[in-house]
Amino acid sequence: MTQAATVTATTSQGRALLQSLTPLLVDAAIPLGSYFLLAEGFGMSTVAALAWSSVVPALRTIWGLVRERTVNGLALLILVVNVVGLATSTLTGDARLMMAKDSGVSSVVGIAILLSVRGRRPLMTAGLRPWVTKGGPEGNAAWDRLWARSARFRQLERRFSTVWGSALLIECVVKVVGAYALPVHIMVWLGTVLTVVAILLAMVVAGGSCAEPMEQMVKAEVRAAGEPAAAGNAEPAPAAAA
Repeated sequence: MTQAATVTATTSQGRALLQSLTPLLVDAAIPLGSYFLLAEGFGMSTVAALAWSSVVPALRTIWGLVRERTVNGLALLILVVNVVGLATSTLTGDARLMMAKDSGVSSVVGIAILLSVRGRRPLMTAGLRPWVTKGGPEGNAAWDRLWARSARFRQLERRFSTVWGSALLIECVVKVVGAYALPVHIMVWLGTVLTVVAILLAMVVAGGSCAEPMEQMVKAEVRAAGEPAAAGNAEPAPAAAA
């Protein structure tokens, strides 16, 4: 691989990493900072601060739907659960219910991901495929070929979503217990910590056991597809002198 190709691949991976971490920043760090700013800095009530700190993630989901101009099942599901949970907890005025609302998002999304594993396209494939193929036409074509003929490739794809769905369900159970067993001001930051830990664990486990082997399979398939073309374009050897 040339130096230019190496730099391009590194840049592409860096952009992919940044894109994967952006939702974590918007959905976890910004709401946490907003809550403490509104509650401690502006003296808002716990319920009001929690409600307003949930606006940014909801707007991000809506903007994603508008920008992509396609209906992403996972993003739409998160938006619906957020709106219903936010409306319910705001009307009741129960701060603990509002904390548990986030767990409801995780549980509904986790269950939906696990159910999608039984279908043709698991929900987490939307994020897995660009990472594995790096978004290139050769990688996407290799993905399609592997998915059509490799049972192991399809199994790894399903396992990736299974890991993420299971992680979100476990996070849900822990956060619901904490929402009613611990003080609200503790669960505000602890809930974010639990979310970050669950995401990081899912990334490590699913990445090492599923995404990395799939990426290697795609790279091997791209190389294998390029070899016949390279052989066909090779110049014939000059005829030996009589």
